[in-house]
Amino acid sequence: MKDLFIIKRGKRLTVENRVKGNRPLVTAGYENTGVAEFIGNEEQEIFPEDTITIDMFANAFYRNYSYSADDNILVLFNKEVMPSKAKIFIVNLINKVLGSKFSYGKQYRMGSFEQTKIRLPTKNGKIDFDFMESFIAELEAERIAELEAERIAELEAYLLATGLKDYNLTEKEKMALEEFESGQFKEFTYNNIFNKIVQGRRLKKDDQISGTIPFVMAGTTNTGVVNYISNPVATFPKNSITIDIFGNTFYRSYAFGAGDDTGVYWNDEKDYSKETMLFFATSMEKSISGKFDFGKKLRSSQSLNFKIQLPIQNNQPDYELMESFISAIQKLVIKDVVLYADRKIEATRKVVQKS
Repeated sequence: MKDLFIIKRGKRLTVENRVKGNRPLVTAGYENTGVAEFIGNEEQEIFPEDTITIDMFANAFYRNYSYSADDNILVLFNKEVMPSKAKIFIVNLINKVLGSKFSYGKQYRMGSFEQTKIRLPTKNGKIDFDFMESFIAELEAERIAELEAERIAELEAYLLATGLKDYNLTEKEKMALEEFESGQFKEFTYNNIFNKIVQGRRLKKDDQISGTIPFVMAGTTNTGVVNYISNPVATFPKNSITIDIFGNTFYRSYAFGAGDDTGVYWNDEKDYSKETMLFFATSMEKSISGKFDFGKKLRSSQSLNFKIQLPIQNNQPDYELMESFISAIQKLVIKDVVLYADRKIEATRKVVQKS
């Protein structure tokens, strides 16, 4: 290492003496690459970008930005011209060689640096910086390709799950968002909406036989699906809503069984769309939020006259508006996820370009 770099040690700066600012302060640690906070202390030395740091635990990082460093940090300056990507290559070698050899009891200091050796690729007896640069560039390109593939796969999965073709809002969906804010609403009881309101049946865990039928009980983990069974219990139809004894509400797009701590709601005379049922589920959960717990448990028979607010047209539920509104919300959520993935890919590109 001493053949490649000269080192300089950071300067001690206690927490109480740190002044808030915009300059990264590097201290010992792996989390957030050792950047503890951002300071404005003028007396603290500013180290240039395109350098390497090693902390007292031997965590090595390449820095493509200027920064200050605490006294438990060694800053490495290359003796000869060295591509930035070659430094990234070397950082990984340093971390591999030093591993977990250092701790509070045995800290990495200047003497440790003098003894550190790494193996580098060579060509014609000289260090092959071109190979290292090409190797890292290839890895970075592969990483960007992976992120782009993940983005496409996630988008396809979301669209498949929602039954949508894309996440672009139609004019109808845009209007639904506007009308929802200014439209008229009316209260409807649960039994106005559903002609089937049934409590599930008790099935102890020890009696459950492994199978393919989702079995729903009270809880939010995995939307209340606790097991897959084959018991000859009553199977409730898909396109139903469940509400457990604590008020946890979920839409079910599949047939399922349910325990006696779960009520099931559906209508076998009206063909409500999935989007309409999702709207119902959200409105129902809002109407009972915070009202039930271990001390006061909900049973479906108690809920017949519970009320939910729904948008109306001609004094009747506006199913078309509900469908368009839920479709718009789904698209907006998917769009947010896609844009987040795009930002992640762009951030990766910028880091790659800067290095």
